[in-house]
Amino acid sequence: MATSTYMTFLMHKTNSTYEKLIDITEFPDLGTDPEMLETTTLSDRMQTFIMGIEGNEAMNFATNYDKTGYAALKALKNKEEGFAVWFGGTENGDGTVTPTGSEGKFSFKGQLSVRVTGGGVNEVRKMGITIAPTSVITEEE
Repeated sequence: MATSTYMTFLMHKTNSTYEKLIDITEFPDLGTDPEMLETTTLSDRMQTFIMGIEGNEAMNFATNYDKTGYAALKALKNKEEGFAVWFGGTENGDGTVTPTGSEGKFSFKGQLSVRVTGGGVNEVRKMGITIAPTSVITEEE
């Protein structure tokens, strides 16, 4: 069954627990296709390949600009930290959402940078978050 992107969270690991880092409006692919290693010989009628290692690209997240959130993100700049993307949470009666990861948890280490992105007339101010992964993205059980 399909699920919505509602209740998707960017998490930050502090000590041994994860806490929501900031509310996000977009998240990237959580993995890439493996490199294709060509095995074609001069006897082959068409190209042949085997799978190589998976690539790892910069992970770009989008969020609404908030001065306090921007400062908190800047404090993490260029430090290797633990991050995760969690799917699923709970909502209480007053609309407060709490991340649980009940629909999936994908964790990795990386270095974060943040920038304020451009805007136009009648738009919400935004920030871009880029995380350079320094480890494999793993799905937690």
